Amino acid sequence: MADTPKRSYNITALQRGLRLLQLFSESPHGFTAKQVSERSRLPASTVHRFLANLETSGFLNCSGDGVYHLGITCFAIGQAALGQLDIRRVSLPYLQELNRQTRETIHLTVLHGLSAVYVEKLDSPEHLRIHSRIGATVPLYCTAVGKVMLAYMSDEERKTILPQLVLKRLTPNTAGSLQELEAELYRVRKNGYACDLEEHELHIRCVAAPIWDHAGVVNASLSITAPMVRMAVTRLRELARLIQVAGLQISRELGYQTTSNQLPLRKNIAAEAALAKPL
Repeated sequence: MADTPKRSYNITALQRGLRLLQLFSESPHGFTAKQVSERSRLPASTVHRFLANLETSGFLNCSGDGVYHLGITCFAIGQAALGQLDIRRVSLPYLQELNRQTRETIHLTVLHGLSAVYVEKLDSPEHLRIHSRIGATVPLYCTAVGKVMLAYMSDEERKTILPQLVLKRLTPNTAGSLQELEAELYRVRKNGYACDLEEHELHIRCVAAPIWDHAGVVNASLSITAPMVRMAVTRLRELARLIQVAGLQISRELGYQTTSNQLPLRKNIAAEAALAKPL
């Protein structure tokens, strides 16, 4: 029987645009439109249209002498990809230790638009556990991981983001107004961690801490999530200390310089092990 041919989803224009960008990665001095046409073997008129669109979107910039270089959008995307790859690699030992100590589900999330995205997850070994998956998105305003990232945004960024959020009451505990949410974010900044007390899903509780990058920006967070029956408020508050320490240790490995008003870093979060035991 003949093999069934695989379906092709190639978009010719997109592929050409990507190949042009790849060309620019090969020359730190950039190219003129004529040089791009010669190297890509595309008609000059086609190349000009691509270059104009790539320049408008920030993927390329053009100097006064007509030489094109990779633009700031390429830099931003590259930095974001590198940062996310690094954060998973750097965080994994700490996530594993948290998982071992607490026997609860551990998540690593990154900011993506108006949502938080799970980029790593370690399941609880307990029979009753949380159902979630890597790649899933959750709201910022009613999850511990999201509230942490909202709380540690710059004032200007937060003022831009908050009005864009659609605050739906997913449970009776979900914040229903911006005033209520802003009060909660103030508490998060004051305490250094965020809690989700059945605000996103009933019977699920969570505590999260920020992760700072080398520039002191919080675009990621980590969390401990458990069924309410195993996460009394007293235990949740105790686990907050454990996850804050882990978050600061990850931040330090990412190049963040801690400030004096934050928790002291430890060489091993096992020193906080007593706090991780279920009540």
